[in-house]
Amino acid sequence: MYLTDRSATPEADTSPARRRGPGPKVAPVVLVLGTVSLITDVSSEMVTAVLPLYLVTTLGFSPLGFGALDGVYNGVSALVQLTGGHLADRVRNHKLLAGLGYGLSALCKPLLLLAGSIGALGTVLALDRTGKGLRTAPRDAMISLSTPVERQGRAFGVHRAMDTTGAMLGPLAAFFILRAAADGYDAVFGVSACVAVLGVVVLLLFVPGRRRETPDGAGAEPRPPVRVKEALALLRLPRLRALAGCAALLGLTTVSDAFVYLLLQRRAGVGEEWFTLLPLGTAVVFLLLAVPLGALADRIGRRTVFLAGHVGLLTAYALLLWAPDTPLLVRRARPARLVLRGHRRGAAGRAGRGGARAPAASGLAIVGTSQALARFCCSLAFGAAWTMWGDGTALAGSAIGLLCCAAVAGVVLRPSGGPR
Repeated sequence: MYLTDRSATPEADTSPARRRGPGPKVAPVVLVLGTVSLITDVSSEMVTAVLPLYLVTTLGFSPLGFGALDGVYNGVSALVQLTGGHLADRVRNHKLLAGLGYGLSALCKPLLLLAGSIGALGTVLALDRTGKGLRTAPRDAMISLSTPVERQGRAFGVHRAMDTTGAMLGPLAAFFILRAAADGYDAVFGVSACVAVLGVVVLLLFVPGRRRETPDGAGAEPRPPVRVKEALALLRLPRLRALAGCAALLGLTTVSDAFVYLLLQRRAGVGEEWFTLLPLGTAVVFLLLAVPLGALADRIGRRTVFLAGHVGLLTAYALLLWAPDTPLLVRRARPARLVLRGHRRGAAGRAGRGGARAPAASGLAIVGTSQALARFCCSLAFGAAWTMWGDGTALAGSAIGLLCCAAVAGVVLRPSGGPR
């Protein structure tokens, strides 16, 4: 969830090239990075689709144990995301750091075949998320620096649509592999590793190396490397502090997708054989909404679209709580929950991501880190609450907390002149 805007960083670049960069509506580098993300997400989502059931049913983890690993999966990237963002700004080689991140994640996939304990799995997942933390800010900075200001929402929307296409294909691949292979989980992990390597190869061969700071690359001298003091100075900006604080508040009350799918299986009676297809419904809706909502955010304001996404998420929580009491309507309510979950991700996930400026990667990483650390805490707390009081009580508490935090975010992020 990035809701950064031009007021979030100092010294916004207002050169003519930035304001009205010539060329296609979406820069070629955005399409190439989108292809890398598509391939990588096929690999990642193959694992994500089977991991909850693998941990809970095959390895016998409790909700608290699963929450700990899910917290690692969602939160460890925060420990390195600021480092990745700062290094990208410091060494001015976004491709190098992004490639290291993608490569580390690819190396972790085959290690899942050897990990059977909570400690080993936690280590492998932590390394995988370290790779994600290293690559996210440099990759987003490459998109931001190659795109004019007025097209940022569209560029990130196109990238996210391609990324989500991979998220849609990954669960499908896992579903067919599980049905065809005798050792289904091992086969999924092995194929995932091969696909991840392909993504790294595409990045190395087709993504340009060092880039100039303007989208058309015409005659601009690169800025000097960003120092630690300059990156930390971003926290003095009231707008960035507000964005980071809201990201943390909402992350603390946003139940992870893995827990939502486990809840949907338990409370709505989804069979284990169909479990890997649950992320598909969310991904399809996200794919359909990513580009339109990105463009809509550019027109009507990122805050409005962002808050509308969390309203959709609250509705999804309500449907999950309602389903067991109305068994005759469970089948009809199930698709609605997936649609609303996808709507939230499309509206709140990346619609407002564009617009960050110097230092580009560090600004994006600060907001992302706030959210990732909060989600780490949320997974631990939700798993503990499920273990002690049951899934319904845990979900109801998260819904009430999200409602309160969304209301606070709506007030804090209220525009006071300038970009919305």
